[in-house]
Amino acid sequence: MDQFKGFTSSETFTQIPDSFIRLISEIEDAAELKVTLYAIYRIEHIEGNFRGLSESDFDSESLGLSIDEIRLGLSKALERQTMLRSENEVEVFYFLNSPRGRLVAESFAKGQIESTKSYNPNKSNIFKLYEENIGALTPLIADMLKEAEQSYPGAWFEEAFEIAVSRNVRNWKYVQAILMRWKENGKDERRDSQNSIQDAKRYTEGEFSEFFKRD
Repeated sequence: MDQFKGFTSSETFTQIPDSFIRLISEIEDAAELKVTLYAIYRIEHIEGNFRGLSESDFDSESLGLSIDEIRLGLSKALERQTMLRSENEVEVFYFLNSPRGRLVAESFAKGQIESTKSYNPNKSNIFKLYEENIGALTPLIADMLKEAEQSYPGAWFEEAFEIAVSRNVRNWKYVQAILMRWKENGKDERRDSQNSIQDAKRYTEGEFSEFFKRD
């Protein structure tokens, strides 16, 4: 198992309800614990009034669970009533059993609110790259990433994040600076794809030095 390198100053921290901490000793199934914690994290980062998750929002790879295990975890969370299930004629969503969650779940079932969500990391590779390499998304960061998607070719993002990680600069401003330079000065696709790690030092000099900070 790879050692965790520690939390960074650039990431956000998800709030956990005090009552859930008291439930940990009662939750014996790992799938239930993972699914519930993931729901708390994802729902906290949803913008707007509809703060619910569909089954497909539970990322199997991130959780280290199969689809069947996710369904089992959801079933146990529903039985414990830490989460709620609500559906209309075509959709099923899961909500935290909180005052807001109960209200939205009831409104959704009655057709009084639609399931439109302004933030869904699974719909975009750049969101996934950010979470895997920098940290949890916030609404402000999500908006900046959406803007970046409109400004730069999708193929550039993975390499830009790779360069930032190789220099131990897990910072969106640094990744953005790389993308801006490629757009302004041109990008040699062949050379950069072959030598992105070896050539990364050039991004710590000159105009990029302000983003290269070590703790």
